[in-house]
Amino acid sequence: MADKKHKILIIEDDNDIAEIEKDFLEMNGFEVFIESDGIKGMERALSGDFSLILLDIMLPGKNGITICRDIRGKIDIPILMVTSRIEDIDKVHGLEIGADDYITKPFSPTEVVARVKSHIARYNRLTQKNSSIKHQEEIDFGWLKLNHKAHRAFLNNKEINLTNKEYELLHLFISNEETVFSKEQIYDRIWGEGVYGEIKTVTVHINRLREKIETNPANPMHIQTVWGAGYRFVS
Repeated sequence: MADKKHKILIIEDDNDIAEIEKDFLEMNGFEVFIESDGIKGMERALSGDFSLILLDIMLPGKNGITICRDIRGKIDIPILMVTSRIEDIDKVHGLEIGADDYITKPFSPTEVVARVKSHIARYNRLTQKNSSIKHQEEIDFGWLKLNHKAHRAFLNNKEINLTNKEYELLHLFISNEETVFSKEQIYDRIWGEGVYGEIKTVTVHINRLREKIETNPANPMHIQTVWGAGYRFVS
């Protein structure tokens, strides 16, 4: 029996861009759907069994930032924001409300395909229930616990709501306590080796993770910045 195709939803009001993305993704074996209106796009996202969403920021009806925020708590799949805006604040905002990564227009269609493949592969590896790779099922620091088999994290015995990227980032840190990782190394491990997007994505996700596990995110005790080198975790 042939493998089931991954379904991709493109929410984009520029028909030319959407069709180019669709053509290249279909050539690489994906099943692709397009919505040009923000409201209809959000409804389609919630009603379909999609593997990934390519989400433009500027849309009629409802913008991409609002869509991402509204659907993130309901579906847990990779969301790649696509934007022509040059302001970093728009990109950072998208990552803060749950986007996994972003792509800036103009872009190469082959880059889009590579980023889509990388995010889906990472998501599947992270959520694969019958993986043959053995993991330490539970890491317990007392104040912080990670149940890798159940894919759950607990802070002072209360569950933390983490996205897949946040969970994978936390697992990387606590599985390698005191090890310093550069931003580039973190991007390779979490987003995909050899598929380079914006390294600022790493900084935003670390800041989000600090807000969820640190007593004082502005002066973090556990996810520490090592100036000129990267980040490390200290329990």
